[in-house]
Amino acid sequence: MDSQTIALIRTTFKAVAAEDDGPERLARSFYAILFTDYPQVRDFFPAALDAQRDRLVKAIGYAVDRLEEPEALLPFLAQLGRDHRKYGITGEHYVAVSKSLHTALKAFAGTELWTDDVDKAWAEAIGLISDTMVEAADRETTPPIWTGTVVEHREVLRNLAIVRLQLDQPMAYAAGQYLSVQIPSRPRMWRYMSPATPASPNGEIEFHVRGVTGGWVSPAMVGHTRIGDKWQFGSALGGLGVPRNTRRKLLMIACGTGIAPLRAQLMAMTQRRSNPMTHLFVGGHFPCDLYDLEMLSRMAMVNRWLTVTPVVENDENPWWYFGSGESPDGFPNIEPLRIGQIGKVVADYGPWADRDVQIVGSPSMVQTTKFRLMAAGTPAEHIRHDPLF
Repeated sequence: MDSQTIALIRTTFKAVAAEDDGPERLARSFYAILFTDYPQVRDFFPAALDAQRDRLVKAIGYAVDRLEEPEALLPFLAQLGRDHRKYGITGEHYVAVSKSLHTALKAFAGTELWTDDVDKAWAEAIGLISDTMVEAADRETTPPIWTGTVVEHREVLRNLAIVRLQLDQPMAYAAGQYLSVQIPSRPRMWRYMSPATPASPNGEIEFHVRGVTGGWVSPAMVGHTRIGDKWQFGSALGGLGVPRNTRRKLLMIACGTGIAPLRAQLMAMTQRRSNPMTHLFVGGHFPCDLYDLEMLSRMAMVNRWLTVTPVVENDENPWWYFGSGESPDGFPNIEPLRIGQIGKVVADYGPWADRDVQIVGSPSMVQTTKFRLMAAGTPAEHIRHDPLF
């Protein structure tokens, strides 16, 4: 794809995103066209489309930003194609989605902005996205869906639970990746979640779930999951991970349940003969949010390459917390507790220019931390995080 084509695509998409409610109106228009022209595809989508609409526009934006980076974009699209097999969609469904998206963009942009050249540019981009996803799905030989049975559900906070499942068959995924997950009480409402443990040959898998206020799925996972429930999973996605034999030091930063993919990577690293020096900052709003410090303390005790620094924004727990009250400073092999916003705390240590950096947390936390690190001198190309959708 040449530079002129990419420029036309980006100019159009920025014009859409810049308008008030532009991304939301584009998504609404797309789904209205799709369901009107191809009513048979409606059953593939949940009744409530709020999360789906937001995810669609963010995915398009993510692809548009990486049109000049095929080495990053194409593997991402291939992963999406493998994951989308869980819906049972075929090539004709991709055609329906592609045509509907093209029509929605054209209608939204208007005749002044949507020239023949813009039309051709978007046709090429949408074709690239669709073809890459279809080809990857067609080549894949693993199951489109894995099923797991809940064998443990433990609420560690009022709005946070640890859920362990036994898969019907082992799943191969790299520590640090994430999966789309569907629970029985919320059919067709798939949510992305990162396993907190590496892939197990016995098929065991664990998730750390925080209930999002007003959310459709996560509160049900925390408050209504029962032993014996059957969850379903799509193919693994994401590019976080620590290559074997890497010599570059690591900086890992997580807030809340964002510790899960970093925890899984650290557990996998403990099985290797040698590892680079790794500094993990784990944060939360309150001390009780640092629910996994005991595990991290044990890990740091036997792995001298690992340093763990806890960070909280408030040094006292909320009124509703009636836990043990153990201070984060009470764990051995853990650095002294730091008070403050985690991005600022980490950036205050220095530029971290000699580190490969991973950041996991909410979209706002990831962006804020990334900008603070860059301002402190951390090269942007050394910072990694998963797509923020």
